[in-house]
Amino acid sequence: MARKSLGDLFLHDLSDIYSAEKQLTRALARLSRAASNEELSKAFETHLHETEGQIERIDKVVEVCGLRLKRMKCAAMEGLIEEGQEMIDEMGKGPVLDAGLVGAAQKVEHYEIAAYGTLCAIGKLLGRDEAVRLLSETLEEEKATDLKLSKFAQTVGNPQAQEA
Repeated sequence: MARKSLGDLFLHDLSDIYSAEKQLTRALARLSRAASNEELSKAFETHLHETEGQIERIDKVVEVCGLRLKRMKCAAMEGLIEEGQEMIDEMGKGPVLDAGLVGAAQKVEHYEIAAYGTLCAIGKLLGRDEAVRLLSETLEEEKATDLKLSKFAQTVGNPQAQEA
């Protein structure tokens, strides 16, 4: 078996999250359409635009590091998106589905937070300061999105679902 370096791991993880973000851009439009709460629908649309910016940021990381991403499919994101789609297919549109969509979106955010946190840690060790700066910006956006989803769930989504 070939020996792999920390740089190889950085490239693998960067390629993986790139795939994840690309898959997410397609899924967020479906989540927006499936949500019955207008605030939640708009939040998914906003996150779609943010995700597009995060993909551009990964492109910048690739450029500043002189890397070439591997062609791969993020199996974790594929599974998370599939879970969300199953929920949409099985539940009628309304407050309970909205609560489920928030939970599904938070699973995605937690995956992304872990992925970007790992990339930042490895990037620091590799001395890739500009890449770390760019990836940290995305990490903070993911954390902020998770907090917004939590607030929505606690103040709007879950209480409405309970009344349904």
